[in-house]
Amino acid sequence: MTPDRSGQAVLPDVVDTEEFGRTLAVTLKAGDLVILDGPLGAGKTALARGIGAGLGVLGRVTSPTFVIARTHRPGTVDRPGMIHVDAYRLGAGADLLDELDALDLDTDLTDSVVVVEWGAGTAERLSGRHLLVRLRREPESDVRSAEWRWSS
Repeated sequence: MTPDRSGQAVLPDVVDTEEFGRTLAVTLKAGDLVILDGPLGAGKTALARGIGAGLGVLGRVTSPTFVIARTHRPGTVDRPGMIHVDAYRLGAGADLLDELDALDLDTDLTDSVVVVEWGAGTAERLSGRHLLVRLRREPESDVRSAEWRWSS
């Protein structure tokens, strides 16, 4: 699968979700903002783990819930690093934007791919261009679906 500007995919299990992230990573470059949206258990962290693997970043990609943001350095000089943010524990609305701004992510946008979980509706303001990926999980199943779209 080669992701276009927008699309949909069915992801039968976590491995497929991670593989989809690897596929997305091929299209990403330093300066890109990726926003992952979906309920608990939808696969946002699994997708971020796949993006990290596809970028070849160093270190294990895990949920940044309690540290808010994790920095993953590039594994090679020709690929960007990744900043993985979990905005779930941050404030809402203007407070969220202030807290994201305090993390200086806009500075990191030039050197890394920034992946934000739970930032839909606010994190878009960090960049004029972003990829929004909405994940859903079928009730009592491992099957997930993804819809994605690039802004501008």
